[in-house]
Amino acid sequence: MLIHKPNILSLPMRLFVLFLLFLARVVHTDAQSLRAVSLRCEQQLNPAGIETISPRLSWQLVSDRRSTLQTAYRILVADDPELLKANTGNIWDSKKLSSSASIQVAYKGKTLLAAKTYYWKIMLWDNHAKASAWSNVQQWQMGLLTRADWKKASWIGYQVMPDSARILPSDLGKRDKPGGTMNDVLPLLRKEITVSKKIKSATLFISGLGHFELSINGKKIGDHFLDPGWTNYEKQALYVPFDVTSALKNGKNAIGVMLGNGFYYIPKQKKRYKKLLVQYGYPKMICRLIVNYTDGSSEDIVSDEKWKATAGPVSFSSIYGGEDYDAGKEQKDWDKPSFNDDLWIKSSKTSGPVMLNAQKADPIKIFDNFKPKKITRINTASWLYDLGQNASGIVRISVKGKKGDTLRITPAELINSDGTANQKASGKPFYFTYILKGEGTETWQPRFSYYGFRYLQIDGAVPGEEPGTSAPAENLPILTEVTGLHIRNAAEEAGTFNSSSELLNRTAKLIDWGVKSNMMSVFTDCPHREKLGWLEQLHLMGSSLRYTYQVQNLLNKSVQDMELSQTSTGLVPEISPEYTVFTWGGDMFRDSPEWGSSSIILPWYLYEWYGDREVLARAYPMMKKYAAYLKTRAKYNILSQGLGDWYDLGPKPPGVSQLTTIGVTATAIYYYDLNILSETALMLGKTADAAGYKKLAEEVKLAFNRRFFNSKTNNYATGSQTANAMAIYMKLVSPERKSAVLANIISDIRNNKNNLTSGDIGYRYLLRVLEDEGRSDLIYEMNSNPEVPGYGYQLAQGATALTESWQALPSVSNNHLMLGHLMEWFYSGLGGIRQEQKSVAFKEIKIHPEIIKGLSHAETSYNSPYGRIATSWKKDADKFDLEVEIPANTRAVIYIPAIKGQQITEGGKAVQPGSARYEKGRTLIRTGSGKYHFTVQ
Repeated sequence: MLIHKPNILSLPMRLFVLFLLFLARVVHTDAQSLRAVSLRCEQQLNPAGIETISPRLSWQLVSDRRSTLQTAYRILVADDPELLKANTGNIWDSKKLSSSASIQVAYKGKTLLAAKTYYWKIMLWDNHAKASAWSNVQQWQMGLLTRADWKKASWIGYQVMPDSARILPSDLGKRDKPGGTMNDVLPLLRKEITVSKKIKSATLFISGLGHFELSINGKKIGDHFLDPGWTNYEKQALYVPFDVTSALKNGKNAIGVMLGNGFYYIPKQKKRYKKLLVQYGYPKMICRLIVNYTDGSSEDIVSDEKWKATAGPVSFSSIYGGEDYDAGKEQKDWDKPSFNDDLWIKSSKTSGPVMLNAQKADPIKIFDNFKPKKITRINTASWLYDLGQNASGIVRISVKGKKGDTLRITPAELINSDGTANQKASGKPFYFTYILKGEGTETWQPRFSYYGFRYLQIDGAVPGEEPGTSAPAENLPILTEVTGLHIRNAAEEAGTFNSSSELLNRTAKLIDWGVKSNMMSVFTDCPHREKLGWLEQLHLMGSSLRYTYQVQNLLNKSVQDMELSQTSTGLVPEISPEYTVFTWGGDMFRDSPEWGSSSIILPWYLYEWYGDREVLARAYPMMKKYAAYLKTRAKYNILSQGLGDWYDLGPKPPGVSQLTTIGVTATAIYYYDLNILSETALMLGKTADAAGYKKLAEEVKLAFNRRFFNSKTNNYATGSQTANAMAIYMKLVSPERKSAVLANIISDIRNNKNNLTSGDIGYRYLLRVLEDEGRSDLIYEMNSNPEVPGYGYQLAQGATALTESWQALPSVSNNHLMLGHLMEWFYSGLGGIRQEQKSVAFKEIKIHPEIIKGLSHAETSYNSPYGRIATSWKKDADKFDLEVEIPANTRAVIYIPAIKGQQITEGGKAVQPGSARYEKGRTLIRTGSGKYHFTVQ
């Protein structure tokens, strides 16, 4: 017999339970609609090596509701992630703080300890009375804060250079200085340790000069290339922290370090190219390994004279000349435990730079791989590989042959008429050499040098089964793989751009390859001939760089590089780090205000773009000192030294300014510097300084106009595009004369058949003025003709990366960072992604897309400190569509190209006239965060 049990819940009770379930779901959904994402410490995801005792924390808000603003937050920091599971912050509990701040929020908890790891999470509240769930847990690890934190670690090497043999940058900038050594020992260092307990965590802090490659138990640690970054080695070296917890095992372990020269030691080798000669010392290393065990104990292993050393298989390495590797000199398993190192010597203790700081910028890594597009026979033992793309990089080969067989690999941007590699303009001879050990298929790639190239000439080997090649000669090794490996700084991509113009899209890629190929541990001018950090690029190309890559930490390093390069007189040299003192043409290549002024302009731009007040405070002494130096050089408030509008388009081959008087660009920049300093001083509470700079700026402005302005023609100096544009951009021209000067710019462009003539200094300001004055049509026309010098012309000449000259001359670099200023216009002009005046870090966004005849579509995005900003517009004969995305915790004004009376809809609903205002043919609509779709009939 079946007995049916009655439902113990009555109907009212069941309804009540259902209500509670519904309420819980609603609460959960509300929490999910507001989230904290992209948690960062010092602008990095889960960083190691944090050296400030008050790290700055940032996060982004995500909400599915429009017009969301943060109203409060609560941060928990703990030294054990288990505590955060119980919502306990034993290191810092900020409690609920009413604040809209979500970037650059300073940590204010207990004192942070060197090398220790801290865990954090955050909860948010918004203006819709919603609270988020707790974020995912993130972490940061502190660096080594003092010299004592290195626990008596010593700099060690294979041999020690006497101080008397050192050649420093201050010894004049000559390529062939007296003295110098040809060191052919690139050492290996090793140490065996024993682990007898269970490991909780292990971190190895290491610096190797010039560069190092670390391995444990036979495996390379990390995927970095050319660690650590380049610095002024007379004062500073960088170290890199590695989490090696999983690399260590119970029992015996071996730590191996291979050292390279980099800029620390450039060999004096007459048969290889060198731009300069500097020798700070022989390669050396310092490290501290911290092993934390699960029982609560810890152990330190440091570099000292107990480490063993020997010469490695890299027999030559030069940042300028290339690298040679003799595989026959490899010592198998040298970096594994139980290797017999009886024939090795004890390492030598030496000294190193006083400052040891963590590498905060992203490391250099390998990115794109390029396979040959075409293989051409030069002769029986030489072949040319065309990889199709000019890029910074190295080569990876796989080869079979006899012991002692030797390959020479010569990279090049261009080729000669006979099909051989052409290094005439990129620094020659540079090559890689590989000597086989004769054991099956051998795979190799350089470790400590790189070049800019598209082509590879390989001598001494033949291709394997490659289409279109003849059968390999029996007496030569056979190449089974040739791959180009693009290397660059690993900064995250920040932006995207695409349009209906194939030429503009290709131009964006052309510029991007120039950027990527010169984004190392400094922003170089070119990836081959110089590899030096020319400073004008930092402020002139700055916006183009920031729109496309997350380079805040790399630019912060640039600021510190300038601080360490500044001389006692206040001069900031044109290159930083200053590895050579250029003496060509007097001080022309060392003291140019358009270059040195990055020391003032860049910190300000970092504040405007990222909200970084700390960099302004830190850099202010350098900024003041440089301004004081410029004042000593000025005659009647006019500066006349330097290079001027470098590489402008004049009648002569490119170089020093031809069309614009030198004093115009230098003095205009000087005036700009003084105004930035006045603003900076006010922000830092230095009112007397601010007033002084403001007064001096007015005096410079008066002198500039007296010297250069022609009131009859309304032109500055020669009336060049650069001279007039800089006068407008810097606000040197009086308001009543501005329209006339602008008309002269437009007339000059039209009279030159829409051709540009500005160079490295002036072109960015020409673009800024034309965009600001609503003449993006001219910008488009100037950059859409492939038959005259410019981007289209470079592409028509076969360039695949931005070239040094507008004319894509084969006599100069064909992979360069300067002149890429149009990238900024793609984002701020065509995409219309800008900031409102006085806005910081894109908190107040201005969406102002430039609609150009000849373009039907443009799509742009930028991941700002607050989140993704995106625009996409399309136009046809009947309507204009604009899609906009604004991140949470920001506001925006959208400038829609529609006059009063035109019908505008958003999401299919009419925009009410009372909710908009009108300005210069645009309808202005103020919005909060969210996604919007506007249509104009």
